[in-house]
Amino acid sequence: MSVALLSVAGVALDALLGEPRRWHPLVAFGRLADRIEQRFNSGGRGWRSHGVTAWVLAVVPLTLLATALSWAPYVGWVVEILFLYCALGMRSLGEHVAPVAQALRSGDLELARQRVGYLVSRQTSELDEAAVARAATESVLENGSDAIFAALFWFAVAGVPGVVLYRLSNTLDAMWGYRNERFERFGWAAARIDDLLNYIPARLVALTYALLGKTRLALKCWRTQGPTWDSPNAGPVMAAGAGALGVELGGAAIYHGELHQRPQLGEGPVADADAIDRGWQLVQRGVWLWLLILCLGAEFYA
Repeated sequence: MSVALLSVAGVALDALLGEPRRWHPLVAFGRLADRIEQRFNSGGRGWRSHGVTAWVLAVVPLTLLATALSWAPYVGWVVEILFLYCALGMRSLGEHVAPVAQALRSGDLELARQRVGYLVSRQTSELDEAAVARAATESVLENGSDAIFAALFWFAVAGVPGVVLYRLSNTLDAMWGYRNERFERFGWAAARIDDLLNYIPARLVALTYALLGKTRLALKCWRTQGPTWDSPNAGPVMAAGAGALGVELGGAAIYHGELHQRPQLGEGPVADADAIDRGWQLVQRGVWLWLLILCLGAEFYA
C-alpha cells in the first residue's frame, strides 16, 4: 500500500477514534522516560552526555521494535497505519480548543482559563479574554505543526521508523527540553534533536498556512517576525499562522512564575474566539492539502 493511502487511513482513523482513552502508547512511553530521567538525572545533576545516553535508550530500541513490527508479512501495512494513528493528535487538538472558544463566547472566562490551561504551559489563572484567545490560537498553530504535520512529514519520508523516531523525540523534548536548573544540561540533547527534526516540517507548515490564508501578510510576518521568536521552529509557524489569520498574537505571558515579554506575531485585531476557530480550520485545511499532494504525487509516480 502506498504512503499516500496509508497516510489517509491514519488520518481517517484518528478522525474516527481520536486518542486511545484507556491506554495510549505515548502515556506509557512518558512513564518510561520518567524512570530513565530519574536514573540519569537524579537531583538535576545529569550532564549533556547523560542526556544523550538517556535519549538513545528511550528512543532507539522502541524505534527498532516498531520498524521490525512494520515488516511483518501480510499485516505490516496495518501496523504502519496504527503507528501513524498513535502519532497523530488531530482530533484531540480540536477537542481541546473548541471548549475554549465556546467558553469565551458564553462569557465564562473562568472556564475558558481552565480549558486553555490544558493546552499551554503558561500560567492561565489571571488571563483576560484576549490573552486566553491568544494562548489558544498559538497552541492550535504550534501543536498543529508538532502533533500533526510533522508526524505526516516523517511518515511520508521514512515510514514507521521516521514517525516513531519523531514522535518519541518530540515527547522527550516536551518532558526534558526546559531551560531550567533541572534540565538545562540533561535536556539539551532532547531539545536540539527535536529542533533538527522539526526544522523542515515547520517551514513547510508555515508555507501551508500562508498559502491558505492572507498570503502576503503571512509571508511578511514569517520573514520579519519569525526570527525574533526564541524557538527556531515555532517562530516561523506562529508568525506565518498569525499573518494568515490576520490577528495579533505573542506578547507577555507568565511561565512557571516568571514574566516573559514575547515579540508580537501577526498583524490585525487581537485574537478572539473566532480566531481560535479559524486557526483550527486553517490546520484542518492544511492537512487535507498535504494529503491531496501526497495522493497526486503517488499517482504521478505510479
